[in-house]
Amino acid sequence: MTGRFLKLTLLISGLLASFLFLQAQQASPNDSASALVSVGQTSAVADTLELTSTPNAETQSASADKKNILDMERRSGFSLITVLRGLLGMLVLIGIAWVFSVNRKAVNWKVVGIGLLLQLGLALGVLFVPFIKTFFEFFGHLFVLVLDFTKAGTLFLFRSFVSNEIESSLQNFAVQILPTIIFFSALTSLLFYLGIIQKIVKGMAWAMVRLMNLSGAESLSVAGNIFLGQTEAPLMIKAYLPKMNKSEIMLVMLGGMATLAGGVLAVYIAFLGGDDPEQRLLFAKHLLAASVMAAPGAIVVAKILVPQTESIDKTLDVSKEQIGSNVLDAISNGTTEGLKLAVNVAAMLLVFIAFIAMFNHISIWFGDLLNLNDNIAQWSDGRYNELSLQFMLGYLFAPIMWLIGISTPDITLVGRLLGEKVIMTEFIGYVSLAELKAINAFSDPKSVIMATYMLCGFANFASIGIQIGGIGSLAPNQRVLLSKLGIRALLGGTLASLLSATIIGMLIG
Repeated sequence: MTGRFLKLTLLISGLLASFLFLQAQQASPNDSASALVSVGQTSAVADTLELTSTPNAETQSASADKKNILDMERRSGFSLITVLRGLLGMLVLIGIAWVFSVNRKAVNWKVVGIGLLLQLGLALGVLFVPFIKTFFEFFGHLFVLVLDFTKAGTLFLFRSFVSNEIESSLQNFAVQILPTIIFFSALTSLLFYLGIIQKIVKGMAWAMVRLMNLSGAESLSVAGNIFLGQTEAPLMIKAYLPKMNKSEIMLVMLGGMATLAGGVLAVYIAFLGGDDPEQRLLFAKHLLAASVMAAPGAIVVAKILVPQTESIDKTLDVSKEQIGSNVLDAISNGTTEGLKLAVNVAAMLLVFIAFIAMFNHISIWFGDLLNLNDNIAQWSDGRYNELSLQFMLGYLFAPIMWLIGISTPDITLVGRLLGEKVIMTEFIGYVSLAELKAINAFSDPKSVIMATYMLCGFANFASIGIQIGGIGSLAPNQRVLLSKLGIRALLGGTLASLLSATIIGMLIG
């Protein structure tokens, strides 16, 4: 039965791929020229794109970018082609998870179906249902306010006594972005101390237990990951971790890989929205939706990779673990943890960007030696002009990007972002996305929104070590299992984020 189902799925996927390929071939061949860009390797993080227009092209490009994205948001609507392409992408992603399953016959397809419907319902709500759009926009506005509150503290520390403003020389990543992580960590710590986060998480976990037949502990963990980091959320189920079975541990790990913590979520809103209030609100809404959609997506993929075959305990009991003896102690602890995280982010970016620069220096030298660089400029229509890491990642992941519905001219750019996320971190991916977005590099604004969902998650190689160390310290007897499941959790977290991007792209049209 399973074999026939797989053959039928592959046949349908092949027919859909053929049909969509023919449609793509009939599209205008000049689509890729609409961005008016050429790519040069002038940044260690990304191939910096230089506009071939007037001196004030950067300002014009930013205005065009804003108009395109906001217009796309207002005209959201799906068509037969986008739906078919979205279904093809979903079939392929689910198929990849099924291929890597430890027990294909035990997969509960009812749970998979419910999870996909929840993702689809959330996406439809965010795009088309007024009261759900208002709900996400309200919380998005709260995130934007957090950024403004952080600015007050940053201004106090770094403003000049002469001008009473932050000098232009200090308008940089360390001063403008990192303080957001510190403040949001302190705020999260306060909300956790007051029990507010636990109540929200418990309500969401209750719904997951009822709808998707999960244990209470794993549902609490995956719901907690919407707000907390991949090592903080398991604190709520600390007492249960040593007794959790393989399928439950898989979901705990994958839930951490597929979602983002609130602190970095606020940073990415600042990255993508800049100083424009409309775009800040737009990306706040989509980043929040991406993190929420990732929860059912993580369940879908986790229960395919490691199906539940044992009895489970559906008791919902949040750990009484305290993070402070009083309000001020909780804020202080959160501030200290936020400072550690901010320093870690800065050090991580410094090291990874340096490694990218070193790799590109060597690979570009080989490109010159083998006369590849000129050919690369022709192959990529000027989007890349050297044998760089970005070029390699872009073309490596381009087929997957086409399958999930990214516009054909943009598949190498978005493919590169996925590669940067998995090999390095999502932070590097969002930095590159912000740079590309700022100069209007994408031919279709939908690609920016889909990339926003695709990058939402901690699924990278470094996270495997973080989870083994963090979760392993809470449950030492599970350390071996955590190491065995690490690569599957990375794959699953990536697939969950791609599912969200596929669904939102299908509905945007």
